[in-house]
Amino acid sequence: MSRKHPIVAVTGSSGAGTSAVRATFEALLEVESINAAFVEGDSFHKYERDEMRKLTDEWERTAGRAISHFGPEANLFEDLEALFREYGEQGTGNTRLYLHNEERAARYGQKAGTFTAWQPIAENTDLLIYEGLHGGVVTGSVDIAQHVDLLIGVTPIINLEWIQKIQRDLRERGHPLDMITETILRRMPDYVHYITPQFSRTHVNFQRVPTVDTSNPFSAVSIPGPEESFVVIRFATPEGIDIDTIRLQIAGAFRSRPDTLVIPGDEIDLAMRLILESRIRELVDEGRRLRAASV
Repeated sequence: MSRKHPIVAVTGSSGAGTSAVRATFEALLEVESINAAFVEGDSFHKYERDEMRKLTDEWERTAGRAISHFGPEANLFEDLEALFREYGEQGTGNTRLYLHNEERAARYGQKAGTFTAWQPIAENTDLLIYEGLHGGVVTGSVDIAQHVDLLIGVTPIINLEWIQKIQRDLRERGHPLDMITETILRRMPDYVHYITPQFSRTHVNFQRVPTVDTSNPFSAVSIPGPEESFVVIRFATPEGIDIDTIRLQIAGAFRSRPDTLVIPGDEIDLAMRLILESRIRELVDEGRRLRAASV
């Protein structure tokens, strides 16, 4: 961690709600005139889309196990840690973009499923904000979590996560259900070993829990909405956080444990502002002060 060049990481799977955190950040950055470097986790995947598809089949055929975007074989964990280390020490580093769809790829004159060239992060930023799968990953060879000043987890319960993936792949990608099921099963070992452990390292965790029946995600026909959910917010170190003051500002909120606040799902934007904005201001103000003092 670096007090001079702070790093905020939002870790969670696609569709988990990380976009809500980014919206909260962007509103704060505009109001406070904070200059942030945004880093997308998909930019640190190792392979482009076509190559990844070929390798998935090859791994299962030759290695006897799967490769997935959740695990180390398909990601540049060392490069991501190097970026966090360099930014924390000097406020610099290199990143790129993964071009998910045709619309985004057209802006760069490239094919969807490819990467842009590596580019240096803009100079004189106040903080780095990472959003992706691996902001808190720790393995035998890398410890990305150690470089993060504020680690935020955003995750639905597992059945809801599966429903979101199934419905997205059915509707937007036209994948058959049996193919989606195979993908979920193939990724499960990496999910267990590299995704879920991060949520025990977060400083604050937002977990969406539906209040409708999701017991068979493979037969669900719709994704439960925020108004059909609660969000369980767990603070790693509740000391120094006035949870009751936050609770009183959110209709329907209650504490289930000393370190846990439960809110209605459609109040998550308000909760994120109340919880995250002051902490980000503190990080930015301290970083600015220390950088000014070192000039």
